[in-house]
Amino acid sequence: MTDLETLNFFTDQTLVADPYPYMEAMRSGCPVRREPHQNVMVVTGYDEAVAVFGDAENFSSCTAVTGPFPGFPVPLEGRPESEIAELIDQRRSELPFSDQVTVMDPPTHTAHRALLMGLITPKRLKENEDFMWNHANKVLDPYLAAGGGEYIKGFAAPFTLAVIADLLGVPEEDRADFAKHMDHSQGGVGSTGKGEMPHSPLEYLYEKFSGYIENRRREPRADALTEMAGAKFPDGSTPEVMDVVRIAANLYTAGQETTVRLLSSALMVLADRPDLQDLLRKEPERVSNFIEEMLRIESPVKGDFRLARKTVTIGGVEIPAGTTVMVMNGAANRDPRQFENPDTLDVNRSNARRHIAFGRGVHSCPGSPLARVEAKVSIDRLLKATTGIRLSEEHHGPAGNRRFNYVPTFILRGLTELHLEVDLAEPGVA
Repeated sequence: MTDLETLNFFTDQTLVADPYPYMEAMRSGCPVRREPHQNVMVVTGYDEAVAVFGDAENFSSCTAVTGPFPGFPVPLEGRPESEIAELIDQRRSELPFSDQVTVMDPPTHTAHRALLMGLITPKRLKENEDFMWNHANKVLDPYLAAGGGEYIKGFAAPFTLAVIADLLGVPEEDRADFAKHMDHSQGGVGSTGKGEMPHSPLEYLYEKFSGYIENRRREPRADALTEMAGAKFPDGSTPEVMDVVRIAANLYTAGQETTVRLLSSALMVLADRPDLQDLLRKEPERVSNFIEEMLRIESPVKGDFRLARKTVTIGGVEIPAGTTVMVMNGAANRDPRQFENPDTLDVNRSNARRHIAFGRGVHSCPGSPLARVEAKVSIDRLLKATTGIRLSEEHHGPAGNRRFNYVPTFILRGLTELHLEVDLAEPGVA
């Protein structure tokens, strides 16, 4: 039995490789309960998670990224409820990442979210999808020619970087430089692993996109960057350059990082399941539901944080104003009240798409259509180009005794590396 009193979800590295027994133990006791180490109220039930995500009025997103670390600028415990809500409004700008759309609350979030959606219109997404289908083989061919290899660095990271660069209109001549500076293949932003970047990726993106936006406002062209530079808030006002830049940077980093983790998790499963590979090759229309099931069972984001503005009852449990709440997407997506046999990957699961891997409510991931298409294109191309995909026993051990390294954070769920071996299909099949 998992010892919830001893294990600290936020610091215990033994939970990195397999956090699910801990999540199940938390949920089985009560789907809303306080953990003893950081005094965080943890929401592990599906219905309860949806309720928190859907209540932006009572749950602030100001701590969505930081959670209990480093804590709110002033103590909130014991203060009157009306004072807590006022303090959140007054002091939220002192929190890390306070300029990012992911931590904004309405009405500020509403305006910036609309700006973001103006950058990823259906037209841009369709153009970007066409780019994906054309570009996938360019990245995949050298990987396959080498007989496989490390999949994240060899395909997933460069492919997703190229896709987001195309979506945002990064000029062709700058994309190699972007790939060099934005390589998340060894652990990603915020990782404590060896792949941690020696510089701030946001600083690099801020500088580059500031230059692009300022240039396009002076000298408009027929390109995506000009559309971005001309974007307006819903009230018709023109955003400051940095407002647009932050939106672009957030989309660039968050979207690429989580999609890499999705792809690596999907290929880890496929490489260990020849039967599933064969099924998806014979019936490629099932790939989309396989992706949804992977998002459910291996959510790239383990959890998201909120700060209670008011005292609210969720799942029969009172959450006092000022409480830090962690909604565990990974746990909610394995709630047996919502998903039958939740720990089993079922490519035929009829309600797989009900997962909350992309969140819910006003902060639901705007890039979810992009991630889904990236995954579909990647898996489709790789399956068609091969007759077999295997895990490297040299790197991951034999069947029944596999070993993998995961991103060492309590936020992200994903591999740091994935070594594959492939058997190629006849030329021209892909």
